[in-house]
Amino acid sequence: MDFNNTAVSTLLQETFKASNDFSTRHTVKEHWAVRYYYLTSLCDSIKLNESIEKPLLSSQSAEDFIDTLLTLGAVKQPDVSKLPELIITGHVVIQLMENVFSLDAKKSLNTQSQEVKIEHVLMGPQKALSEDLLTNINIIRSRYQKHELHLEQYVLGRSSKTETALLFDVHLAKPHILDRVRSKLLSIDVDIVHSTGQLEILMNNRRISLFPTMITTERPDRIVLNLSQGKVVLLLQGSPFALVLPAVFFDFMSAMDDLNQAYWISTGLIVIRYIALAIALTLPALYISLISFNPEVTRIQLTMSIAGSRAAVPYPSYFEVLFMLFLIEALVEASLRLPKFIGSTATTVGGLILGQAAQQAGLVSSIMIIITSAVAISNFVIPINTMSAAMRIVKYPLILLAILFGFIGTVAGMFFLIGYLANMRSFDEPYLKLFLGERRTSRPNKSR
Repeated sequence: MDFNNTAVSTLLQETFKASNDFSTRHTVKEHWAVRYYYLTSLCDSIKLNESIEKPLLSSQSAEDFIDTLLTLGAVKQPDVSKLPELIITGHVVIQLMENVFSLDAKKSLNTQSQEVKIEHVLMGPQKALSEDLLTNINIIRSRYQKHELHLEQYVLGRSSKTETALLFDVHLAKPHILDRVRSKLLSIDVDIVHSTGQLEILMNNRRISLFPTMITTERPDRIVLNLSQGKVVLLLQGSPFALVLPAVFFDFMSAMDDLNQAYWISTGLIVIRYIALAIALTLPALYISLISFNPEVTRIQLTMSIAGSRAAVPYPSYFEVLFMLFLIEALVEASLRLPKFIGSTATTVGGLILGQAAQQAGLVSSIMIIITSAVAISNFVIPINTMSAAMRIVKYPLILLAILFGFIGTVAGMFFLIGYLANMRSFDEPYLKLFLGERRTSRPNKSR
């Protein structure tokens, strides 16, 4: 049989004629012949050998070979036009006389669990998710061993064809939330979907909203905990992070170490986080308000001390605040972009030199350096990075209000911020929902 004249061979050869990784193999056995097509960059040679070549050599007839292919998961393809799409997703197309089959032979990349890089804990699992979707599902199922855990699969992106998994406990997840998530996934119409952060933006109706309504996490234990609380999890092929939704404000202020500590210790740590959040948000604006508008609010000793430290500074208070905050933001970005072996050292040394030089040159006061350091440290106390990044931005509108209206502007800005958060919804869940019920579900019940 001349395969070059068949519709399958002509279509595939024409489609992939410019691809050097396109391969065709042809084997003739007595009265029957086999030809299969695949991309060497996507298909695993070991899988090809085990699934095609060895069965082909051991089969006595075409019927035996077909039975073996079907046993290994091959699917008969009556529609020739779909074959190029199957090949670019890692399938091998097998042509056996007048029959055409497809078999998944995709290489498995990055299937090993990675070390936790972002959400570190002192006591608890130290392994994160991998970049392989099936491996991540395996990790979650091994930790959440309930038959109520359901899995739905989707394909996102017209060009990327990114495999996506929706995980939820069918008895705990709310039906209206599941319906909204399904409708949003089906409504996504873009060329490329390659990360959970991009998927969060695509699913979020409030595209200009600063505050996250989904948790991006790399920790399997956090995923399992949220599944047990009736939440929904989204996993993407090629991404070592998962999306957990709906997420309320308290979820972003809780760390997995809270489950590993005694009640009063974890409660104290949560209180510290909220105090640090208040410092990161309001301290720069309060400094401007007290220095430029309302110095009488503080004690006279503190007022005189601040005035003495600013005696050599020729600029108003808001200039030194914006100048130092800009340096801190630049140092944070530099620490992210520099190689990790020199990043922390370079930014630490750079911060010390810049701060000391700016104070000696009279550009900023010594108390401003203390305030800037306190703001930077407090900002990174927030456990979830997306909320930490949001709070880095929110303090600037408060600074603007403090520049224009002083202490009254700062207080009004905080009231507006709290009202805005109270009006927000995360998949119909109140964003400022009380956390008491969430904490009870995360701790074991007392024995009777």
